[in-house]
Amino acid sequence: MSRARTPRYTVPGLGVDEGRQVIDLLTPRLHALNDLALTLKHIHWNVVGPHFIAVHEMLDPQTAAVRDMADTAAERISALGGEPNGTPGALVRERTWDDYSVGRADAIAHLGALDLVYTGIIEDHRAAAEKAADIDPVTEDLLIEHLRGLEQFQWFVRAHLESGSGALSTTGADTEEAAAEAASPKAAAAKRTPAKKTALPAPAKKTAKKAVKKTTASRRTRRRHPAARTGAGCGSWRPR
Repeated sequence: MSRARTPRYTVPGLGVDEGRQVIDLLTPRLHALNDLALTLKHIHWNVVGPHFIAVHEMLDPQTAAVRDMADTAAERISALGGEPNGTPGALVRERTWDDYSVGRADAIAHLGALDLVYTGIIEDHRAAAEKAADIDPVTEDLLIEHLRGLEQFQWFVRAHLESGSGALSTTGADTEEAAAEAASPKAAAAKRTPAKKTALPAPAKKTAKKAVKKTTASRRTRRRHPAARTGAGCGSWRPR
């Protein structure tokens, strides 16, 4: 991340060096918000499955709100005497993360990956707000206002990933692909369906009893045959 040049002027009450420090805090937040707005649109276009319409329509208001956040961050940079750079080239050159990695996929799988995206942005926003508190409470307040919206949006996302007991399906996932896989309906169905039990062999005693019955029946069948062939009545036939 390149350092902003020291502005020639800044807001009243701050020195120009302090203004530069705040601009250095806000510039990566601007890039992160612009990236998030694009990522939300990418997901909006690529969700499929039974939850398509719910997730598709949930993401548009989030996109609009995140664009507004980017606008307030950029305008604060300008007010501090800086130069906000919102070009794609600057974003890609100066960001410290890779592109969102999930393409066309089930809506809930996308939300699993998006949960990790929100976590990263919220953590970095909180760290920037904490640093801004020692220099410029106005910028701290701006970042806190962003956090209210970002954390609410993550709550909306997590509501689709949470079980009745309060556990998130993505717990332990540390990549977008792993989170998407953990949140997918196929993975959820596998967790709900118990493994089939392997049939155990019949107890030895039961097997032995069946063998005895079979042998006895066979003997009885052989003893009745001579009487049937000779036409003798059952009462006149005597076993050997």
